[in-house]
Amino acid sequence: MNFWGIINLKLLLDVLFAVGFGLLLFSRVKEQRTLWLLRGYLFLVSTAWFIQRFAYLPLTSKLIDAVVLACSLSLAILWQGELRRLMELLGTGRLAVLLGNPPKEFRVTSTTITQLVDAAGKLSQNRRGALVVVDLGSDLRPEDFLYSGTNIEAQLSTDLLINLFATDTPLHDGAVLVKGNKIISAGVILPLSRQGISRYGTRHLAALGITERFDRCICIVVSEETGTLSLASQGKLERPITSSRLQELLAKFIGNQNSMGTNKASLSKNVLSQKTDSGDNIISDINKKESEKSEIFINKKD
Repeated sequence: MNFWGIINLKLLLDVLFAVGFGLLLFSRVKEQRTLWLLRGYLFLVSTAWFIQRFAYLPLTSKLIDAVVLACSLSLAILWQGELRRLMELLGTGRLAVLLGNPPKEFRVTSTTITQLVDAAGKLSQNRRGALVVVDLGSDLRPEDFLYSGTNIEAQLSTDLLINLFATDTPLHDGAVLVKGNKIISAGVILPLSRQGISRYGTRHLAALGITERFDRCICIVVSEETGTLSLASQGKLERPITSSRLQELLAKFIGNQNSMGTNKASLSKNVLSQKTDSGDNIISDINKKESEKSEIFINKKD
């Protein structure tokens, strides 16, 4: 008996492609609850296909098809942001982002982390509002923003970051885009989030908005009213934080992205030895004394 007569080559390819696509989806989902929903949906789809392909059960097949359709509509509403981002990435041809393979220019060193934390700490002490987007692999492009800002293309440094957010410059109200060890642009206008409109100000909503649409970027926020430090990632905002906590979060996110597991301990030690001066103490005092005020005044400008 012919072996290919037993195993249909077309059916085998169909199953292999479906399994590969399912594994790609599972690799891109990080939240446990979302993973459960995806597993349940794929199980229903697989069951419907199996019944239609190998069993003649018309009534059962119709019922499962109706359940799959209802679940598809529900997931389309629930995951509308993720589906929009998927279509944007497919439309712009950024397949490397979908496959989870960030280009080399997104690789960040420990020096970059130190410079970001140092600049954020000084801006916080001076109560100078700031918004820094760190691209970790989303390959952000001008069409991803409301306004792409002014092209900088300069080596990242603490002094340059502080100068870009000087209140007497035209770029201080926008965001700064950082990729790897370079500042790409300044004065960038980000899309705003619709969550927490009554609670957060413009800067924090912008940080939430860009991280909701692109999961491989983080956003550092410095409040102009209170000097409070915040960090946005995947549509979630952690605030208020000290510069030491900011260092830990940056080491975590950037370490996960660049597989810098062996460097995390040294990064933390460097921060604790370099940042336990009066700068952190001032920031901690500000956060403790003005944590209640931040909720009141943040809506005015930030």
